Amino acid sequence: MSHPTRDHVAIVGAAESPYTRHPGAGTTTAGVLRDAVVRALRDAGLEPGDVDGLGVASFTLGPDHAIDLAWRLGLKLRWIMQDTNGGASAGGMLQHAVRAVEAGDASVVVLVAGDAMDKAAHTRLVRAYNQATVDHLADLPMTGPNALFAMLTQRQMAAWQLDRKDYGDLVVAQRAWAGLNQGAVYRAPMTLAEYLDAPLVAAPLGRYDCVPPVTGADAIVVAGEERTTGRRARVLAVTTAYNADDQAGDGIQTAVAGCAPAAWERAGVAPTDADVISVYDDYPAMVLSQLVDLGVTHPGAIRAVIAEQIATRRLPVNTSGGQLSAGQAGAAGGMHGLVEVVQQLRGRASGRQVEARIGVVTGYGMVLYRHGSCGNVAVLEAVA
Repeated sequence: MSHPTRDHVAIVGAAESPYTRHPGAGTTTAGVLRDAVVRALRDAGLEPGDVDGLGVASFTLGPDHAIDLAWRLGLKLRWIMQDTNGGASAGGMLQHAVRAVEAGDASVVVLVAGDAMDKAAHTRLVRAYNQATVDHLADLPMTGPNALFAMLTQRQMAAWQLDRKDYGDLVVAQRAWAGLNQGAVYRAPMTLAEYLDAPLVAAPLGRYDCVPPVTGADAIVVAGEERTTGRRARVLAVTTAYNADDQAGDGIQTAVAGCAPAAWERAGVAPTDADVISVYDDYPAMVLSQLVDLGVTHPGAIRAVIAEQIATRRLPVNTSGGQLSAGQAGAAGGMHGLVEVVQQLRGRASGRQVEARIGVVTGYGMVLYRHGSCGNVAVLEAVA
């Protein structure tokens, strides 16, 4: 029996409000969110009056909320939600939006995520990310999660017999994809030597292992397939997992491992069927962990996969350049990869288009204390 979402719900529009490292005066979170919504609706061929559902993820929208944004956009809604789960917010909102459309609670849902993330906003975010950060981490001589993921990377290197060159091959490959993406903040070619020679931030992490904060937003439009006759990305499955290890694990295995098998089963496809993949890439080690957790590869083969498939771009992973080169616009981090895969499946990834029928997107994030606690997997299919 086919999963209910297979015949009914699709992503019919997607867009990104341009990312920038240095936002101009007057740039606001509400402004970039609005811009992404307008662009996504235009891409879908729909009007604001068609929208009756809205999902929002943002770290810096406050004191406003999702309903305030809806009011400012002039949207009259039957369904609304606000997700605060960072890099996992896009997949979580997509799961809820699909169910809302299936249930008839909404017919056209816009999901948008983003932030105006200048240096001051980023500093405030990482120092008060949650209560555990305030109580135990903020006073330590480190900035944000870099030291935590440096330790995680050390554990992965030892467990999987990797070295910095392996991570460098991945980062350089993503930079090559970014060179084809007009929207990426960092597009200049990078050599492995430049990667290895970059200053260390927290050993073994160097400058190019850490996502650059940027300002921007991403949005998608979710609707019943009857709302469009154009090329769309049908939602085959969305699965999620939260607090899978109670922060007691080593962090190398993510919550994606707990929800990926169900995603493949519900979608009726296998990891080998994926033509394009976006995995949440706050750090290179997490790209590798999620590829293993998805079942795309296993630890014993990961070095060969990097060298023979990712570095050569035979396996299209993070074809936008990922957050490591395109930038991390706060809560838009998870939505960025979803927008990229949707555009690939709809044949709209200008300059970097791959041949793709099946796409998979992961979300990962929300460091409770030691590592990310949330994960999700979305499997999508191109439909003409």
